[in-house]
Amino acid sequence: MKLTVRKAKGPGGRIKVPGDKSISHRALLLGAIAEGTTRIRNFLPAADCLATLACVRALGVEVERLSETELIVYGRGLHGLMEPKDVLDCAGSGTTMRLLAGILAGQPFYSVLTGNEQLRRRPMARISEPLRRMGATVLGRDDGRLPPLTILGGNLHGIEYRLPIASAQVKSAILLAGLYADGPTVIHEPGPARDHTERMLAAMGAHIEVQSSKFRVQSSRLSSLDIVVPGDISSAAYFIAAACLVPGSEVAIEGVGVNPTRTGFLDALNGMGADIRVENQREVSGEPVADLVVRAGGVRGVEVRGDQVPRMIDEFPILAVVATQAEGKTVVRDAAELRVKETDRIANIAAELRKLGARIEERLDGFVVEGPTPLVGTQVNSHGDHRLAMSLAIAGLAAEGETTIEGAECIVDSFPGFEETLRALMN
Repeated sequence: MKLTVRKAKGPGGRIKVPGDKSISHRALLLGAIAEGTTRIRNFLPAADCLATLACVRALGVEVERLSETELIVYGRGLHGLMEPKDVLDCAGSGTTMRLLAGILAGQPFYSVLTGNEQLRRRPMARISEPLRRMGATVLGRDDGRLPPLTILGGNLHGIEYRLPIASAQVKSAILLAGLYADGPTVIHEPGPARDHTERMLAAMGAHIEVQSSKFRVQSSRLSSLDIVVPGDISSAAYFIAAACLVPGSEVAIEGVGVNPTRTGFLDALNGMGADIRVENQREVSGEPVADLVVRAGGVRGVEVRGDQVPRMIDEFPILAVVATQAEGKTVVRDAAELRVKETDRIANIAAELRKLGARIEERLDGFVVEGPTPLVGTQVNSHGDHRLAMSLAIAGLAAEGETTIEGAECIVDSFPGFEETLRALMN
């Protein structure tokens, strides 16, 4: 599939973005092992979350779809899952594989987790090693470093573990395994990472303690919830960027999750001088939510490094796009994790933006962008990465002429309806 974008003139209007992908995954997984009925509203019906849905059903959990975005999960409790009859296909979703591995480590049966070619290249030693230390058998290619993963769980014991890098997925896998362990599990985090799992576990009644960068969990029964998933700030980022880049723009995005572990992109743009207002702040299902109003205006270069990196790990491709139109130099450091996402996002965003005329230098743990640079439309490639595809589409709004993104079908991994939302703002 190809997506063709032309230079825009002042996008404007009010939009909503789909439900948060991270929270949609967790609502399904925790609802599956809770006792009772969990209702999920504003669920994200994207490919990655549908992979989690399919895996949950394969483990014997009944999930009723009242609509595309509203589900009822009939939880089976911590020990009610059934051994799957076939391998569990996580498609392209690292979140599905890593979080589900934590749950399966506590199950007294055999299971295999696999996925598409991209997922089978992603590193899994970061979860297999601590889960083995807890007592699970975890096998995989290259001594458990690469999927498929074979798991034989049960009889876990608690551990104290220091995460080598700040990773919400790894932290969540260990926390979920800790629900099944004999004794407490303690995790030390080297920097801030998404805290959706901790919030949802606490809301469901888990015995979990959070003290700054230290987390302690122990065996707990989970109670069902009614969950309203906020709009995904990672999806909103593309339209925030569009409003910043195109003169005359004003875009309002309603009901966006503004969890402080996810707002690094907003902080970066504020540091660049962007005109962003956060309005109508409230709490929905334990998550902070707000409306965002963004107006066009000049932006300047910024440096992003350290603890800010995990708070915007999915937004670096679109930050690179904004940086092409910023005055001065934008520098990203400490982001080597981008090399092992769905694709090598450092190499690929640099290569594709250079096709459009950007001055961007690839570095081992980030990139440097010199701006502002006039962009000129051409044919670019998504490399099968949904975040690259959407970032390149926004770059096309600022480029002279026509920009065509090859492989745009991958956008459905996280944002079904992206093209329609984009077109609506342009009209």
